[in-house]
Amino acid sequence: MRSLLFTAICLLGCLTIVIIACQPDEPPTIPRTGSLTIAFDNVVGNQDLQLGTGTYQNAAGEQFSVSLLNYFVSNIRLRQANGTEYIVPQDSSYFLIREAEPASQTITLKDVPTGNYVSMSYVLGVDSLRSTMDISRRTGVLAPAGGMNGGMYWDWNSGYIFFKLEGTSPQAPIDPTGARRFQYHVGLFGGYDTRTLNNLRTVTVPFDAMQPSVREGQTTRIGIKADIQKVFGGTTPVRIAQNSTVMVSPFSATIATNYAGMFQYVPQIN
Repeated sequence: MRSLLFTAICLLGCLTIVIIACQPDEPPTIPRTGSLTIAFDNVVGNQDLQLGTGTYQNAAGEQFSVSLLNYFVSNIRLRQANGTEYIVPQDSSYFLIREAEPASQTITLKDVPTGNYVSMSYVLGVDSLRSTMDISRRTGVLAPAGGMNGGMYWDWNSGYIFFKLEGTSPQAPIDPTGARRFQYHVGLFGGYDTRTLNNLRTVTVPFDAMQPSVREGQTTRIGIKADIQKVFGGTTPVRIAQNSTVMVSPFSATIATNYAGMFQYVPQIN
């Protein structure tokens, strides 16, 4: 009797396994995604930034005009209201914002999971991992072409310039050409073989009002305002008269900390 019971249990178990094995596989879940377009608007206080023609005054009362503004935005992360975070794939997460090129000031992130977002964060600059990769992995805006003058790369220092601001000011010392120029070229990721300053800065921008919602198959648009006044009047006041040229000196860390605070969310109606 026990033998028959044991046999019946075994047969029932085998039948169950066969039934389960014959069940059709669940179709893979396709993530619901949309796109997020981010427009960077460079301003000086409450004025629009105008290269070459605009005249502005910083917190120290110094007059200045801007002839060039470039900066790298990379390693973008988006945080939802439920706490989940979407990390943009790194190979698709390097952007160079150039005031002279309006098209560069608008970036689009594709395949963003649907949901309500409360903040975004990004790195100002090019991280150490990417900076030291083979040149084949550093293409597009990361191609080290043009050197210091034409691009965003120090040939002599083998590193990217994260932030570049140039212009003129009556308070700047006279340079060898007879002009009164100022220039801030900020880079350095901490060093590869030799330790250096680390001027990479991570910026978190909260979406305080009208939080954006990414919908399936649609494009959501938001704005980020970048106020150049923060370079001069941020955490530490910067005077052009005293610091007209800043590159790899220790004072570059002050410039980096200041410009990290220049970004503010601006809702846009789709």
